[in-house]
Amino acid sequence: MLSTAKPKVTVLLANLGTPDEPTAAAVRRFLKQFLSDQRVIEIPKPIWQIILNLFILPFRPKRVAHAYAMVWQQDSPMREILLQQVDALKQQLLPLYPEFELNILPVMTYGNPGIQQALAALSQNPQDHVILFPLFPQYSATSTAPLYDAVAKWVPQQRNLPGLSIIRDYYQHPLYIQALAQSVREFQAEHGVAEKLLMSFHGIPQPYADKGDPYAERCRITAKLLADALNLNDDQWAISFQSRFGKQEWVKPYTDVLLEEWGQQGVKSVQIMSPAFSADCLETLEELAIQNAELFLQAGGKEYAYIPALNTRADHLGLLKHLLQANLDAVKLNLSH
Repeated sequence: MLSTAKPKVTVLLANLGTPDEPTAAAVRRFLKQFLSDQRVIEIPKPIWQIILNLFILPFRPKRVAHAYAMVWQQDSPMREILLQQVDALKQQLLPLYPEFELNILPVMTYGNPGIQQALAALSQNPQDHVILFPLFPQYSATSTAPLYDAVAKWVPQQRNLPGLSIIRDYYQHPLYIQALAQSVREFQAEHGVAEKLLMSFHGIPQPYADKGDPYAERCRITAKLLADALNLNDDQWAISFQSRFGKQEWVKPYTDVLLEEWGQQGVKSVQIMSPAFSADCLETLEELAIQNAELFLQAGGKEYAYIPALNTRADHLGLLKHLLQANLDAVKLNLSH
């Protein structure tokens, strides 16, 4: 008899990664994996490995572990939120596709749960279709592309390959812009409106953008669409880029520099958000909410507030569900007889 088993479909909901613990040893393991990726650091590998192993890994992990300890709850915020997002999407999507054996898995590019381990498990349980969903609203070769790379390394080792879909990004999707705008409205309804709304995105080195990485331009489009949705005029908002690393020039303007300038120029109040992050993490909860608050206040500013990432907001989950449904409906069409 021919098999009539339900098609097996797996969604990999992916974020960047996080250490296992807020300790120097765990951070060192994480940074070694993260900073060894040539998508992230494009310096020639032999030279970079000397720099990494002699000048960065012996010293940086202790400082970064201290920062993680400031934001750590039961677990790393990014991992906690990713697991919550997966659970919520399972509740919403599994009942809609009874014809599939549907699974939704959390994965990280670096650290745990690792994408390599998830793909290895799928080798043992062959799927009819796999949907990779990087939770980076704006595509970058430094964040999204390493997930493509992981799949590309896995593919040649498979005999029974599934169908593959990748949701590249969603930087100008109307539901994404609406969710961002609503998060600002709700925050301001409770806390009032600041003089300036700063949309701070994770930075990339300027040479990466010069070579064709579309990330910075996608960030600018997101910021403009959000400002339009909030009916802001040009002097009420700005875009900036955070989290510089190393000595080379990064995409400008820099978040910390701009905040210091505003404080010195007499700007009294700032609300800051980061539309680059689908989940709060070290770069938002420690760098934006704590470090940069100190910079602005020391420069003369009076009020500073961080507007949280979209995390598990219902409208954010609605966006993720919408994007996945479009792909799952296409899979259903392709697999129907």
